[in-house]
Order: sequence, then C-alpha cells, then structure tokens
Amino acid sequence: MFLLGMMVAVAMQAQIRGNSVVVTVEPDHTDWKYEVGEKVNFTVEVRCEGTLVKNANIDYQMGPEMYQDVKKSIVLKDGMLKLTGTMKKPGFYRLDVTAHVDGKDYRGACGAAFSPEKLQPSTVIPKDFEAFWQKSIAEARKTELDPTKRLLPERCTKDVNVYEVSFQNERWGSRTYGILCVPVREGKYPALLRVPGAGVRPYGGDVYSAQQGVITLEIGIHGIPVTMEQGVYDNLHNGALQGYWEYNMDNREKHYYHHVIMGCIRALDYIEQYTPWNGKGLGVTGSSQGGFLTLATAGLDKRITCYVPVHAALCDHTNSLKGEACGWPHYFYWNKGKGQEKQIETSRYYDGVNFARLITNQQKGWFSFGYNDDVVPPTTAWSTYNSVTGPKEIKPYQATWHFWHQEQWDEWENWLIREVKS
Repeated sequence: MFLLGMMVAVAMQAQIRGNSVVVTVEPDHTDWKYEVGEKVNFTVEVRCEGTLVKNANIDYQMGPEMYQDVKKSIVLKDGMLKLTGTMKKPGFYRLDVTAHVDGKDYRGACGAAFSPEKLQPSTVIPKDFEAFWQKSIAEARKTELDPTKRLLPERCTKDVNVYEVSFQNERWGSRTYGILCVPVREGKYPALLRVPGAGVRPYGGDVYSAQQGVITLEIGIHGIPVTMEQGVYDNLHNGALQGYWEYNMDNREKHYYHHVIMGCIRALDYIEQYTPWNGKGLGVTGSSQGGFLTLATAGLDKRITCYVPVHAALCDHTNSLKGEACGWPHYFYWNKGKGQEKQIETSRYYDGVNFARLITNQQKGWFSFGYNDDVVPPTTAWSTYNSVTGPKEIKPYQATWHFWHQEQWDEWENWLIREVKS
C-alpha cells in the first residue's frame, strides 16, 4: 500500500503544470528595447483560467532595477492596468507586480532595456590583474595533477564511457572532482568543460554532448566527490559551506573563488594530458556562478576556443556604489560598501567583467540571459557583454527570470557543439 501511495503521489506531481492565475506584464516594443528618453508603455493583466480577474488587488513597484522608487497598492476594477516609465541614461526600467487572489500571491514582471548596448561597467581592472592570475596558475602547476579515475558503469551507454575523476588543484591534497564522459569509439575529439552554478550538489555529467563526439568534463568546486548521497551536500550547504561566496572577501590569495578558478584551469590541464582531446576545439560553459567561471576560464586560458556564459553572476560588483544594479551576490548593495574598502579592492580580482576584458579575437562567445532576472540583473549582463572585444553573439530571452527556456537551452547547446567541433 505504501508503494502504491508513493506511485500515485509521483504521478500526481508529474501532472502539475503552471498556475490557473497568471500575471502578465508586457511592454509595447516586441524586443523590449527603447532609446534613452523614450517612454515604455506597460500593460498589466491578471487572469484566472484566461479570463480577467475583476477587482484584483495588486502591489507594484517600478523604476531602475534594484532601485525602484515607485511603490503602490491598488485594486484593478477590470483586471487591467496601464503604466509608463522612462530612463534618462542606459539601463533597465523594471516593473514588478504581485497579485493577491484567494489568499495566494502571483508575480509578474517586465524589465525594459534602454540603450543597453551603451552600458559600461563600473569596475576597474587592477594594474597587476593578469600578472596576479598568471602567477597563481604557475604556482598551482607546481603541484602534480595526480589524477584518479573510476568507471561508473551504471551511467555508461553503448556510445559513451562515464567516469568520476579527480586531480590535485592548487596545492597538495586539494582536489577537484568531476564527471568525465568520453566517446567509446577510438579517436581524438574536441572537449567541453562544464562549470557549475552556485550551491553544493552531486553531478551527472554531460552524456548528451559526448554522444555527439565531444569529450565533456563537468566539475564541482568544493573539493569533494560529486557522486555522494544528496544528504551529504545538503548538510554541507547548510553548514560548513553556507555562504561560501563571502569567505575571505578581503584577501585575494585566500578568497574562496581563488581555488575554484584554479580548479577550472587545472581541469583544462587534465583534459589536455589525460583524455583523447584533439588539441583543437575546447569550450567552456556554465550559468550564473558558472557563467562567471566561464568568463574567468576563457579570459585566463587561451586554449579555450569558444565559451558560453548564461546569466553570468559575479559581474560588476561595484556598480551598486553609484546606485546602479550590481551582479550577484550583491556584495556591496546593502551597506553601500561602508567599511569595506579592502573587500572592494579584492572584489576587482574576482569580477567577471575583468576576466571578460582578457578574452581575445581567437575565442568566440555566445551570451544569453533574461530581462526579468532578479538574481543576475540584465544591466550587468549587458555591460559584461559590451566589455568583450573578441567575436561574440548575444541572444536575450527577455521573459526569462533566473532560469532558461527549452528553446534557449537548445540554441545554447547547438551553438556550443557546432563551434567546438568547427
């Protein structure tokens, strides 16, 4: 009976899709783009099963993203509302709406882009930025990789062998773990490094790309195996690794992301030395924190030929010091950097924008993000893109928040496979 109950519960859960109440916020330009000084006309609708909700109670706030200065609560007699906004300088004007229907809250939003191609980051690149990182890489390489490799037969397919691998990172005993997927058929192949978003979790590996003739290595960043029970990662996330992105923010050598970035570079060393890589196509990709690590890896290592950062976090930390949207984790947003001079200085060595500035003309990039993202603001995503001087493409999926649509994922994957194999 217990098993039957579980099966019913799973079946019911699998059928749940969306909400009957939907809040839509639409701009009057289909591409959501406006010139500075132009007006955006928003249309807000609250619908239940496709029908406008009469006398809907809503709260809304609007203004420059992360600094919305208009906040009101009203009743929509016919379920609709028209609002306008504008910007006097490049940026994003955001309207957030929360509808209260039958005791539940439903959200909608729209971030209108004003001359986003003119956005420039605030962060300054330190004079010794590249020298600091190249010295760090040289020091890390004094430690042998000392790799381990364990076949995971339950994950293998007829075309792909899957392994859990590890190798030493920036010092003896400090290891990076990951899932390596290699085509079964003998030969040399292009390779792809997948770097993770924030959090503590196990990894499954990228069998899909390996089935298409690409070696893939998906790494973790915390120096622990990536095939343990979920509970282990949950305990670490809520314990020793809680808020790890803020560890040692005032020390550029001991900053948490120092060993993380070194692990990305050592992962490329592992691919070069211990896999049947063809020595040509080498890509890197990730989203959010992984988008930042994508920029760092491409900026520091010219073996990378193509890269895809999706809604990249940790970009333009200091933008909030001038009252404009800053990248996750919003280090200096809450207290405006007061008493954090050392942290501000150190943050420049861990800013995705400064790594993006090192990317060369021999490296191709594809950028994607959403205009409704309230974790990684599109202000920083656009200014980071604008900082890259090499060949690049941009494809916003405007209506996405801090997630991606299936079509976006497909375009992302297809671009990567095509470029890494070209």
